[in-house]
Amino acid sequence: MIELLILFELENKVLTMYGISKEIRSTFSVLTTPSYGTIKPALNRLEKSGYVKTQKNMSSGGRPSVYYSITPEGKKELVKLIITPPQENPIQFLTTARIKLACADLLNESELKIMLNQLKFKAESILSDIKVLQTNKDLSFYPRMVFDNLMCEYKNFISLIEGFKYAGNN
Repeated sequence: MIELLILFELENKVLTMYGISKEIRSTFSVLTTPSYGTIKPALNRLEKSGYVKTQKNMSSGGRPSVYYSITPEGKKELVKLIITPPQENPIQFLTTARIKLACADLLNESELKIMLNQLKFKAESILSDIKVLQTNKDLSFYPRMVFDNLMCEYKNFISLIEGFKYAGNN
């Protein structure tokens, strides 16, 4: 997921690692806040794969600064990361799905439909699993309330997806 965030922030900007971190926090802080220890290795992987390139410049203070920019291959990878089917476990799914939705402006109409269908299918699958768990297990008050709340979250998420699909058809 960190690669998607980095490429998204580099889509229209050239940034230092600090700038990437700052932009990710500015855009996605309510969903995730990756550390430098997560960003640096991801940048190295992206550079080795040819998805980002670096340029070293001297800063105004006389220190070398490394600037990162996205390559044409990186733009293709960004779209691929957005539309890749979600494989995360249920605890990570909603955060990952919301990040993908926040990046959806970069997709064309057919890519958007693919992503929305994948996210809806996975959300419905998790919702079904929650219902089975509640039916097959005698839960005490607190677990039942937690799972009821989780069902509401997934139902709301599915409604959000349906709203996006409806808006796309108009």
